[in-house]
Amino acid sequence: MMMPVNPKIYHIVHMDRLSSILHDGGLFSDRVISQRANAGTMIGMNQIKHRRMHELRLETHPDLYVGDCVPFYFCPRSVMLFLIHSGRSEDIVYKGGQQPIVHLEADLHSVVNWANQNTQRWAFTKSNAGSYYFEDTNDLGKLGELRWDSIAATQWSGVHKEGKQAEFLLENHFPWHLVEHVGVFSDVQKNAVESLLSNQTHQPTVEIKKAWYY
Repeated sequence: MMMPVNPKIYHIVHMDRLSSILHDGGLFSDRVISQRANAGTMIGMNQIKHRRMHELRLETHPDLYVGDCVPFYFCPRSVMLFLIHSGRSEDIVYKGGQQPIVHLEADLHSVVNWANQNTQRWAFTKSNAGSYYFEDTNDLGKLGELRWDSIAATQWSGVHKEGKQAEFLLENHFPWHLVEHVGVFSDVQKNAVESLLSNQTHQPTVEIKKAWYY
């Protein structure tokens, strides 16, 4: 598969975190969230979150830990969502399944332009930024080196697993106004999210996206 002309990036959260995200005006890194009172259900893997905050630094920005950044995938229906859906990982405390999980979609180039204008550092990786062997860069000219066939794959075991976990990382904070779409599982989540957004200045489109789920 060729690289999309306008690549999109995706962050998944439990919908009970949306209220705090909207109050904050966007998403914060795990580093910031770990220093605050509970703001909703956390869905990540605790051991990997710790590694990202305390062990894994970016080669592009050597003083920046992965956990200092807000992470995004280049696709919906991520490997992490599958682990949440299947309940196969003992390191994921959350066991509530995929239905309450929402996808926040943004445009990669719009995010990079905003970051460059606001001196926010960013990078992207060719594989899982929670591993000990990922490569990172902040050269958009290298986007074509990502495994776009793996990123687009719906059956991602074997050769596709690593490439599908490529990440985009934005330092510290991701502003809400850059979210273009919210993908949800069903009408139940759609109605709840639209209600939360009803008094917001920025209201991204909320759509049922069953193809984004398992």
